[in-house]
Amino acid sequence: MDNRIRLRIMGISYNPVRSGAFALLLADEEGEKRIPILIGASEAQAIGIKMQGVIPPRPMTHDLFCSLGQAFGIQLEEVFIYRFEDGVFSSEITFRDREGKEAVLDARTSDAVAIAVRVGAPIYTTPEILERAGLSLEECITEDLNKGPEDRTRQASKTESQDPDEMSDEQLEALLEQLTRDEEYEEAARINSILRQRRKDK
Repeated sequence: MDNRIRLRIMGISYNPVRSGAFALLLADEEGEKRIPILIGASEAQAIGIKMQGVIPPRPMTHDLFCSLGQAFGIQLEEVFIYRFEDGVFSSEITFRDREGKEAVLDARTSDAVAIAVRVGAPIYTTPEILERAGLSLEECITEDLNKGPEDRTRQASKTESQDPDEMSDEQLEALLEQLTRDEEYEEAARINSILRQRRKDK
């Protein structure tokens, strides 16, 4: 894994097109490439609050997770974004206990980053992912960062731009599958609710 690339968090921007979605921007520490990752509102809030140094009145979920680890002597060693497939980033979190025993757990990238930013853990990815999903500094100025990497290589499908009320059940089911794969759970829940209501009305 010596060829892995370390990333740093550049910031978060709101997506005006996709309701409740934000773009997390990760940057190559030694180069000019940036990786935009679409995340949900709650994860964006969790990351943004820590980046801005805001202390919430009560612990958030990721704060509680970190406190639990500290209480039992478990340290987060690193986050590794190891796969990029169908527009979705997959990550692993490596933990180590007091005795030096390691555990590697699969995690959503947004959750992994939200935890890493709280403990100062490094974030890594592969050169291949950076090449496929990354943007140069010049491209970041001209591109819409709120688009996912797959959106930059193809236009959104006609199905995605349609009003859900005008779509067939088959189209809604396909859209639901896509939203779930992209981890857009809020919108997926809305589409699922429409499908359930249609089945109930039949």
